[in-house]
Amino acid sequence: MNITIVGGGFGGVKAALELAKRPKNQVTLISDKPNFQYYPAMYAVATGQNGEGAWIPLKEIFARKKNVEIIIDPIVSINPEKKVVASKVKEYSYDVCILAFGMVTSYFGIKGLEEYAYGMKAASEVDRLKKHLQKTVIKCDPNEHYVIVGAGPTGVEFAASLGLYLARLCGHYGVKNEYVNLDLVEAAPRILPKMHEKTSLAVKKRLTKLGIHVLEGKAVESQSPSHLMVAGKPIESQTVVWTSGVTNHPFFKANAQHFTFSKNGRVEVNEYLQAHDDVYVIGDNAATPFSGLAQTALKDAKFVARFLMHKTDGTTSISYRPVMPPIVVPVGKGWAAFEWRGLRLHGWLAWLLHLAANLIGYHDVLPLKKALHVWRIAERKEPMPEA
Repeated sequence: MNITIVGGGFGGVKAALELAKRPKNQVTLISDKPNFQYYPAMYAVATGQNGEGAWIPLKEIFARKKNVEIIIDPIVSINPEKKVVASKVKEYSYDVCILAFGMVTSYFGIKGLEEYAYGMKAASEVDRLKKHLQKTVIKCDPNEHYVIVGAGPTGVEFAASLGLYLARLCGHYGVKNEYVNLDLVEAAPRILPKMHEKTSLAVKKRLTKLGIHVLEGKAVESQSPSHLMVAGKPIESQTVVWTSGVTNHPFFKANAQHFTFSKNGRVEVNEYLQAHDDVYVIGDNAATPFSGLAQTALKDAKFVARFLMHKTDGTTSISYRPVMPPIVVPVGKGWAAFEWRGLRLHGWLAWLLHLAANLIGYHDVLPLKKALHVWRIAERKEPMPEA
């Protein structure tokens, strides 16, 4: 079977690994990037930790998979009738297609954000942000103000990590760190709005202890080179980091004639994650409960791989059943918040679960020995750059 997978994130990589277990399957993985991006580690890389855990070459992941071909080529269209996907220069035929693009950043049309805010979705963005942070400390501007917009898991993780990193930079360069002002802005009535209220409160207390000013129920209205307008008031800042909004990949809007969409713009799929007979949409792009989480993308990938194997064997397969995965949010070194079903933990025990979750995450795409290596490396701090 010729199976084409579009997307090199958690869903696409896991689907390729599962399907490659059958030698008769010929798997083509097409991605616009040569590396698998481990998003849970990217905020840490921006604040001085080793980058090996954030970007893993796809060729390394599939080095021993002889029936997997990796192609780096941005896919822009699909024709389900002809069974082809295409980039701007080439068409690729398939028997089965799995679409696993992932989400892209959305600024919700807020003026100035796309031009002036810093992001963390790509290696170039992370590198640009890290160099900027170092420069702000070296020049020691007494009015420097750092603002993180969006208090979901990524925003909370980054805010806590940023405060500690700035203190480390100040110590390294001999700069008094009293000047550091750090705000975390959330438009919803509370931070971590998808988690339990008690978890939000505990995390807020932790952030406050770390010296972070939490602004809840405050919407961002615009950004200029020197100011961020929040709920009608300006915050002077040249360091605004946007972690708030995402939207479905533009591929689907460009090929809207082939898909049906939910209210949030994600793709409607049936009980087997199919958008067409031989087209599957998994992970962030699918209009299923709990999409947008890495664990959901992994679950979707394993489901589709298993379903296709049952289909090839002519055996019965059960329909897709969404399951709420556990959520763990690190908030500075040695402290995290954890939720799963009715269980809620915060503190050092949740931190240990965070470390375990990262090891499991790496092992989802790498052999255990390599996963252990990357996991250990990812926790190391990079040397401080010279001024």
